[in-house]
Amino acid sequence: MSKVDKSAADRTEGDINQSVHRSSWQKKVLNEETCALLAEDEKYFIHQSLSTPCLTALERSHGSYLFDTNGKSYLDFHGNSSHQVGYGHPHVVAAITEEMQRLPFSPRRFTNRPAVELAKKLAQLSPGNLNRMLFAPGGTSANGIALKLARSVTGRFKTLSFWDAFHGASLDAISVGGEALFRRNMGPLLPGCIQVPAPGSHCFGVDKLDWQKALGYIEYVMVHEGDVAAFIAEPMRCTTIDIPPVQFWRQIREICDRHGVLLIFDEIPLCLGRTGFMFACEYYAVVPDILCLGKGLGGGIFPMAATLIREDLEIDPAQALGHYTHEKSPVGCAAALATLEVIADEHLLQRSRELGRHTLAALHRLRSEHPLISAVRGVGLMLGIEITPPAGFTCSATDAAEQILYAAFTQGLSFKISAGNVLTLTPPLTISDAEMDAALNIIAASIAQVEVKFGLNRQSRNI
Repeated sequence: MSKVDKSAADRTEGDINQSVHRSSWQKKVLNEETCALLAEDEKYFIHQSLSTPCLTALERSHGSYLFDTNGKSYLDFHGNSSHQVGYGHPHVVAAITEEMQRLPFSPRRFTNRPAVELAKKLAQLSPGNLNRMLFAPGGTSANGIALKLARSVTGRFKTLSFWDAFHGASLDAISVGGEALFRRNMGPLLPGCIQVPAPGSHCFGVDKLDWQKALGYIEYVMVHEGDVAAFIAEPMRCTTIDIPPVQFWRQIREICDRHGVLLIFDEIPLCLGRTGFMFACEYYAVVPDILCLGKGLGGGIFPMAATLIREDLEIDPAQALGHYTHEKSPVGCAAALATLEVIADEHLLQRSRELGRHTLAALHRLRSEHPLISAVRGVGLMLGIEITPPAGFTCSATDAAEQILYAAFTQGLSFKISAGNVLTLTPPLTISDAEMDAALNIIAASIAQVEVKFGLNRQSRNI
C-alpha cells in the first residue's frame, strides 16, 4: 500500500460520504423522490462515518445489479462482500421462503434440523478438525465468540492483531482492530490487546515492512509478553487486497504452536469462494484453531455468521460464549445451506479461480496503458487497483481515486475505495463474462477520463 495522507488512512474501510465529488454527482443524478428519501434517512438515523449521509436510495436488486430510485442500474462490485451468489438467487430465496413458512424462529433451548444440517455441512467442508461451532447473527459477534473462546481455552487474555485491521465495530472488535476511525475517542478499550505493524506498512523508518521482518517482530512480541492467548487476523486483507506469500502464514502457524497461541482467522469477508477456495486459509494450506465466517454465508439476504473451532480444544460447558437470541435461526441456516448448495452446483469455486485469473490479466494490461495505476493485485474474485499519480500530477491519489469512483457510478458500476487510493473490486461469483467485460470497460473509461482531465496522456510502460 502506498503512502497516503492520514485522512485517507482513516478511510481504510470505505470512501468518504461527504465530499465535493459526492455532492456534485448527486446534484447531477438524484431525482426529487430520491432526495426526499435521503433527507428522511438523515433525519431519523444517527449520523456516523461511512454511512451517513447515504449516496442514493435503492429500490431493488437482482443478480449482479443494484437498481436505485432514479432508474439507474449498477453492476455491484462492492456488496459489502456479502453477495457471492449474487442478489436474490432463486434457490436461496426458495429455501428462505419455505423455512419462514415452516419454522420462522427457534427459541434457544431448542435445536432444529436446518441448524444441525448446516453445522454438519460446515464441519464436512472445513479444513482440518474444525468440527465444533457456534452460530451468530453477524460477523462481529462471531469474532467476539472467538475472543472469548481463546480466553476460556488458554486461561490467558492477551491478543495480537495488526494495526489497520478491521474485525468489526463493537467495543471488543475495535479493541483488537487497528483502525483509528473506529477507535478514536472511545476511551479505554479491552486490556491486553496488542497491535503489531502489518507487513507492507510503513514503520520503523523503512519504506515498507517486509514479510520476514514482520514474522520476527510478531514472535518477538509473543516471547516478551509470554502469555498471549490468540493472534487474530484476516489471512488476506480484503479491502486493500494485500495477499501475504504462502510461506508467511505457514510460519505464523509454527510460531503460534511454539508459544501456545491460538490462531484465529477472520474470514468473514473472504469465505465461500471469494478467493477461489471455499475458505481463504486453504490457499495457504494452513488450518487455524478458530475460523470465523460471515457476510456471504446468508446468501446476500439473511444475516448469518459462524465460529468454527478445533474439535480437541477443551471448553468449559458452564460458560456462555455466544448466547444470541437468533443463534440457531432456522431461516438463517436454511439460507446458508442453500448458499453452499449454489456454490457447489454452479461450480463457483472453479469459476472464481478461472474468471479471477482472466480479470487480473486484464487489469495488468490496463496498468500498462494507464499511468494512474501503480499496481494491481488479486486472487480469485478479490481484486484491487492501486491509484498513485505520477510526479507532477496536480491531484492527490485520494482525490484521483474518488473521481474515478464517481465517473464509474455515472456509467453504472459500483465498487469500494479502500485506504483512500485502492479501487477494491469484489463482484458476485455468479457474474457473467459479458458483465465482467462491461465492468472492465467502465473502469478503463473512468480512469482515462480522470487522466485526460488533468492532462495526463495515456501511455504504455513495461511492467
